[in-house]
Amino acid sequence: MNSDCTGPAGNRWLTALRARGGLSAAFILSIVLAVLFVLSFAIGRYPVSPLDVIKVFVSQITHLDIALPEMAATVVMEIRLPRIVAAILVGGSLSIAGASFQGLFRNPLVSPDILGVAAGAGFGAALGILLSGDPLVIQGLAFIFSLVAVGISYAVSRVVRSNPALSLILAGMAIGSLFGAFLSLVKYVADPTDQLPTIVYWLMGSLASVGDEDLLMVAGPMIAGIIVLLLIRWRLNVLAMGEEEALALGVDTKKVRTIVIVCCTMITASAVCISGIIGWVGLVIPHMGRMLVGPCHKKLLPVATLMGAVFLLVIDNLTRTVASVEIPIGILTAIIGVPFFLYLLMSRKKGWL
Repeated sequence: MNSDCTGPAGNRWLTALRARGGLSAAFILSIVLAVLFVLSFAIGRYPVSPLDVIKVFVSQITHLDIALPEMAATVVMEIRLPRIVAAILVGGSLSIAGASFQGLFRNPLVSPDILGVAAGAGFGAALGILLSGDPLVIQGLAFIFSLVAVGISYAVSRVVRSNPALSLILAGMAIGSLFGAFLSLVKYVADPTDQLPTIVYWLMGSLASVGDEDLLMVAGPMIAGIIVLLLIRWRLNVLAMGEEEALALGVDTKKVRTIVIVCCTMITASAVCISGIIGWVGLVIPHMGRMLVGPCHKKLLPVATLMGAVFLLVIDNLTRTVASVEIPIGILTAIIGVPFFLYLLMSRKKGWL
């Protein structure tokens, strides 16, 4: 793969098509996300029409006294707005982290939790439920232990210098298993009538309890990490060529690798601490993005971010409507993500990485 994503002379027409396709895909996904953002407010147990949603926003911005159905403003601004924004941020964060890690490690099976983020967060959340039960404590411990897990994985990989990327993946798998064992221990000693069901539900993922305070706590790190990844996305194309080639082109591979790992860890930990463990988004969505715009990270990362936001927003809307009781979001992402991933394996498409 060339760093500027250009192919051989005979394939220049395909390169040009993909360049236009990247812009077109990003534009279309932006429009879809904007429309879905408005429509999502109308979905739920309490019906609110799209027109009333617009009226609520206009009244909030202009402070005009606009006639609205009873409770419409409360439902839109206090209940659904934080959840919808959280779905967009979490979906976009997991997708761009997955795409970045897959490019960094040159492995299509890598996901955002490869370095132990999810296992560390799960243990931290379970420990918070066991010790306190306060939502702030649960989210704080989930965030802290997710960073601890990745920090240990990175420290272990530094000892092995033969293959940094492979060493980091193997260390992440080992540390993830270790924190998974710690999580099982916490579940074993938890109260089976109260604490254990809460732990199990948190591990299945949900955005039902996200509020304004939760968004204020994690939105900054998530947005900052996404922006940094988008700014350095062209360097991922160079790293995908291999360690020696990247060094020959003057790229500080250790520095770039560290920046990518820090940003992906920060946004993934922030996402997991408010949503629980949501699988398959960071693994499947980057592949869907490659099917649209090819493997060039300059186009892939923005498209994957938008696609992940749209995907998780659609899934979250389904969790609120398909059954009388809300379905944990992690269940639906697995039900939809696994068949699609199997389709990708069986179709044997080339050029994803």
